[in-house]
Amino acid sequence: MPKLRGEAFWRETLRSAHYVVAPMVDQSELAWRLLSRRHGAQLCYTPMLHAQVFLRDANYRRENLYGEACPEDRPLIVQFCANDPEVFVQAAMLAQDYCDAIDLNLGCPQMIAKRGHYGAFLQEEWDLLQRMILLANEKLSVPITCKIRVFPEIDKTVKYAQMLEKAGCQLLTVHGRTKEQKGPLAGVASWEHIQAVRKAVSIPVFANGNIQCLSDVEECIRKTGVHGVMSAEGNLHNPALFEGRNPLVWEMAEEYLEIVQKYPCPLSYVRAHLFKLWHHTLQVYQQLREELAKVKTLEGIADVNRELKLRCQEEIANQKEGEKPKEGLPFFHWICQPYIRPGPKERCKENGISGTEKGVRGKRALEDEEDRNSELLSKNKQKKKLRNPNKSFDPSLKPKYAKCDQCGNPKGNKCVFNMCRGCCKKRAFKETADCPGHGLLFKTKYEKSLLWQSSQRESHTPAISWRGEADVGETTLTEGGC
Repeated sequence: MPKLRGEAFWRETLRSAHYVVAPMVDQSELAWRLLSRRHGAQLCYTPMLHAQVFLRDANYRRENLYGEACPEDRPLIVQFCANDPEVFVQAAMLAQDYCDAIDLNLGCPQMIAKRGHYGAFLQEEWDLLQRMILLANEKLSVPITCKIRVFPEIDKTVKYAQMLEKAGCQLLTVHGRTKEQKGPLAGVASWEHIQAVRKAVSIPVFANGNIQCLSDVEECIRKTGVHGVMSAEGNLHNPALFEGRNPLVWEMAEEYLEIVQKYPCPLSYVRAHLFKLWHHTLQVYQQLREELAKVKTLEGIADVNRELKLRCQEEIANQKEGEKPKEGLPFFHWICQPYIRPGPKERCKENGISGTEKGVRGKRALEDEEDRNSELLSKNKQKKKLRNPNKSFDPSLKPKYAKCDQCGNPKGNKCVFNMCRGCCKKRAFKETADCPGHGLLFKTKYEKSLLWQSSQRESHTPAISWRGEADVGETTLTEGGC
């Protein structure tokens, strides 16, 4: 059967999908995809997979794709990050029988993508991208799609999209933000860029960005003319987004936990999902946040969900007539709803920093203050705090170390040269000296080797003399015998 392309692929294979769940690392796993499909999602992507790891590691393939066969989970697109045409295509060939298309990630803006040289950090390497897509289009039995971020300039974004289409891309997802727009600097996605791309290419286009509710989806399709709309953050906070509903948070959690029982996933994924679902409620019940962070089993998470449900129901029972949601929320905190990420100015105000200071630097400074709310601590520090409540992150309380005379690293307390181990080793070797503090015994070992050599010479000399005499005697006897 010939491979479907463009509009035919979207219409027949993807069943004219309008509502799409984005590829999300550690978040769009099978259980979450099934929950989303139950509540209106028509197409889902796997989490981003590393092509090189997928190619070489059978366990990685089994954990992320092969062990998750489920007829309900179609249509499905598998997303890879890669920067080598051969590796990308070989990995895709191992995945093509388990999905309806292969997607190349050209949109990830995170630092890990910069270090690994993939995602949005390939968007300037058009020759490489052409080779990757041309080869995939030629070799794969399923269509190749791409997910991109925009350039600041609309014209360059349009040329970028046209280049990908010409190389063989059969569907394009356009995230209307640049690679610099992320975290507190995310800002608003540009539907203008997406509209320009939609008009410039003949393949189907999905829009991504600014999607918090169903009305956003409808408005985006109307303004940009795209075939479908993809949601990531909005879907995580309300998996019923595409149904146009705002269910109770514990109901969604209960349903998700039931699916996880049937299709298990790492507990860290489950915990992360519930932190998103319960985001607004956990601002009210801080103790439940700590319990969710500490719990070690699925049953324990279900217990936390029941406790959250009881507290919310009690709050609902005591609610006064005409009472409105607090903190400017559109709904009460126990209802699934979007989370609006604060911008840099709002974040500065939250952290008590003046607008003239750098937001990021100010936040880091606050993280080191012991008396601040634990939310300001990084995840790793919060975990350490849970294991040891007396742990302090105040830099003034950290022990002061004497510095190495050579390089400035902490020196060994008992080093005879007042150096760190690396510098001490170099000097001790050069000078044939000992440093008991670092366990370096070059002088001692050298002296022992001289003694051993001396003893060997003394014991070896007479043996040679005796052997020589014996040899002569043996030779004489042999000659005499002849």
